[in-house]
Amino acid sequence: MCGIVGYVGGQECAPILLDGLRRLEYRGYDSAGLAVHSRGKIDVLRAVGKLRNLEGKLREVPLAGTVGIGHTRWATHGRPSEVNAHPHQAGDVVVVHNGIIENHTALRKQLQASGCEIKSDTDTELVAHLVSRRVAGGLPLEESVRATLSELEGAYAIAVLSVKEPNRIIVAKKASPLVLGLGEGEMFCASDIPALLPYTRDMVFMEDGEMAVIEADKVTLSTVEGQPVEREAKRIDWSPMMAEKAGYKHFMLKEIFEQPRAIEDTLRGRLDREGGDIYGTEFELDVAEIKRVILLACGTSHHAAMAGRYYLEGLARIPTVVELASEFRGRDAVVLPGDLVIAVSQSGETLDTLIAAREAKEKGAKVLSIANVLGSAIPRMSDAVFYTHAGPEIGVASTKCFTTQLANLLMFSIWLGRRRDVLSAEKSAALVEGLARIPQQMAEALKGTRQLCANLARRYVEARDVLFLGRGLSFPIALEGALKLKEISYVHAEGYAAGEMKHGPIALIDSKVPVLVLLPKDEHYERSLSNLEEAKARDAQVIGIATEGDEEAREVSHNLVEIPASLPELTPFLTVIPLQLYSYYVADFKGTDVDQPRNLAKTVTVE
Repeated sequence: MCGIVGYVGGQECAPILLDGLRRLEYRGYDSAGLAVHSRGKIDVLRAVGKLRNLEGKLREVPLAGTVGIGHTRWATHGRPSEVNAHPHQAGDVVVVHNGIIENHTALRKQLQASGCEIKSDTDTELVAHLVSRRVAGGLPLEESVRATLSELEGAYAIAVLSVKEPNRIIVAKKASPLVLGLGEGEMFCASDIPALLPYTRDMVFMEDGEMAVIEADKVTLSTVEGQPVEREAKRIDWSPMMAEKAGYKHFMLKEIFEQPRAIEDTLRGRLDREGGDIYGTEFELDVAEIKRVILLACGTSHHAAMAGRYYLEGLARIPTVVELASEFRGRDAVVLPGDLVIAVSQSGETLDTLIAAREAKEKGAKVLSIANVLGSAIPRMSDAVFYTHAGPEIGVASTKCFTTQLANLLMFSIWLGRRRDVLSAEKSAALVEGLARIPQQMAEALKGTRQLCANLARRYVEARDVLFLGRGLSFPIALEGALKLKEISYVHAEGYAAGEMKHGPIALIDSKVPVLVLLPKDEHYERSLSNLEEAKARDAQVIGIATEGDEEAREVSHNLVEIPASLPELTPFLTVIPLQLYSYYVADFKGTDVDQPRNLAKTVTVE
């Protein structure tokens, strides 16, 4: 959630910090601030709202110095306000922090009882006071941070400055992302890779329970207990331009149109078209040991996981359950010998998914993670990793990460089905060949449906309620379509299994309610068509999403959006595109903040 950027070097750091925070805006925030070492003191500047408010203050009160930290905050403890914004200062110490300190109430009472004046409602200020007291007592900053961390319970990524040690930043991590950037005569830290890409490609990913001392010429890594840690830097091949809008009005629209490229990159090197199989060297799993699959995910990734269940049961013929990670971890779920957990997370840092997967692993399950961010927390704790290659996704509402997750789940299901000897060579070959064609078909769908979806969005922009219906693999896509519309346009939308409409949702339908019905030519087509007729009979404004050339669907729909013909297993890659575009254009016409919807964040590292 929040964003951290830090710099130690020879350049003026305020512009670098501000630029890094701007590249982390996709994470969601409600206030921002900087702290910079300057002539024997630390200057702190904070502002509520968007970064432009902080920039305005910075023009009035410039911060001069070559060592500093910056932060964007998403409120957890205390409302959005300048006093609650980071950085927080106590005495000679300044701190920024992501995550939640769970024992904050006890620490606050302890500090107040000893006469400490606490100005904010945050848990972060408490950390600053705890470190400051130790520094004031003569303990070096590194040791003061180390001792303070032993008192903290919960999740954190922190960066700490001290007036007494003006040439270094101390950082530490537990269950919240933090990456170190290595330069020539300058070093960096940040919550995520995009903040650092304009300045360095060489990065070290910190593990939970680690600290680092960042100086201009070196980074010293250790455990919180003080044991030295040696870790090689990774070279990141993302370019800064990958995080720019490239002429699109919003990042989300750009990312919708990047999906053919993202899918192509995700498939590259994994399709054995000659053998009709999947190259599975990344999985490193003993297939004979797998008796059941548990899919863990949240939000959009949960919808991808739901589609994954259809793939795994249909192609690999293995019992599969899909769990909301936040619920799985709260009910002492039964994990059996032979269970494989697949943890699906775009960022690889989703806290609920991380904790749920870790809990399942402790109970004996093997864990395979599907994530988009190299070296993130969930892949690091997994037994095997299957990365997507979507590239940076800046828009908070996920699009290309969703479809690349679908691709990985389908590829894994094909791979597993072949090795369980339950998927025929003919069927496997057809799916592999169909996957190879999907990027081009997605490009065709984008080109063919963009203007129509924009026209439909303008026609129904004032609708207050929208229903999305689908059966089989189209059901999770209906859920995803509804979620996208809710996320970015703030319109009430619901996704339903089409067969469930008669069990309640049909009561919502009247002439003011658009109903989007997914009608790909699959085994559910006839029944889905009947559900469309039921909605139409209640005066709904029916929008059909159907295979090109489907005249029957055209006759019964008020509006028809056509997608290319494909194998039934591949239709989700195509049906989701008009739903993404429709949601995008509704939000755009309403004038909402498409890329950074209110109350949402890209990487959810709180509970």
